[in-house]
Amino acid sequence: MLTERQEKILQAVVDDYILTAEPVGSRTVSKRKGVGYSAATIRNEMADLEEMGYLEQPHTSAGRIPSHKGYRYYVDHLLPPFRPRTSDIRMLKRLFTLQMDELEQVFQETASILSKLTQYTTVILGPKVNEDKLRHLQVVPLSEKNAVVVVVTDAGHVEKRRFTIPEGISLSSIEKLVNLLNHRLKGLPLVQLKQTVHRELMDELSRYVDQYEYLMDMIDEMLQREQEERIYFSGTTNILNQPEFRDVEKVKRLFDLFDQTDVVLQLFGSTDSGVQVRIGKENRCEAVDNCSIVSASYTVNGRSVGTISVLGPTRMNYKRVISLLEMLAIDFSDHLRRLFG
Repeated sequence: MLTERQEKILQAVVDDYILTAEPVGSRTVSKRKGVGYSAATIRNEMADLEEMGYLEQPHTSAGRIPSHKGYRYYVDHLLPPFRPRTSDIRMLKRLFTLQMDELEQVFQETASILSKLTQYTTVILGPKVNEDKLRHLQVVPLSEKNAVVVVVTDAGHVEKRRFTIPEGISLSSIEKLVNLLNHRLKGLPLVQLKQTVHRELMDELSRYVDQYEYLMDMIDEMLQREQEERIYFSGTTNILNQPEFRDVEKVKRLFDLFDQTDVVLQLFGSTDSGVQVRIGKENRCEAVDNCSIVSASYTVNGRSVGTISVLGPTRMNYKRVISLLEMLAIDFSDHLRRLFG
């Protein structure tokens, strides 16, 4: 642990560097309210902090900037209590009063608002495909030959899939089928639906529904699912506004990363409770060596199903981002519970 004086000086350097993106000198720190040390004393302590690895000196005559180790200490020990601004709270609360038809809209709007509030990049991972369980099915006829099946999961995800109605199948037969499927399949993981229908429901379908052979083909078409992850981005170009990312190659590596689903899931898929902060090389991905990722998981029916994350430079306004994510994760989980609990 650092001394109280070293902590004050480190906190002052980090706070100033976050605000200005310019190296911080001893005279600047001495003028900060509450520091109370001479510039000479601060200069000596900054030299010691640099030797211990908490600060770096980018140029011989310049002031210091925080190292990744310095940011880590700042986040773990020096963050003051912080409450989001009233305007921020109002904007986030308003999000959950909007009338949106599908959960995808909630995710995308949440990502958009959070990126606007932080001026960083927001990445939201939707509920995990393999863990979703069926809440209910609904079939909406479009014509005599086509219909849409709507699949709603316990995590609030809504999938729509168009399928062809076999010739000679009546709407009443489809209604009977949907009622049966809802009764027998509710609560099962989506990945088990087709297997369960073929294993357990064929005999019942043959007794309960006319022309069940054709309906089995229709069920297979209805329940065919794309196993793709649901990832929502917003503010991906915000990183261009940060002075640390004027290097074109650095930005290109970061943008290339956003197209790599497996890497995105690994970086932003933390399911640990509370807010998690990973700084620079802690992310173990070269493209984000100069970035920090702050993530919070959200829950549905008591289980963690996805994450809300903010990616920005290591010179991130940690107290603001962390406070927003703490509040948003709770409100987001409550909103999903009200909708689909």
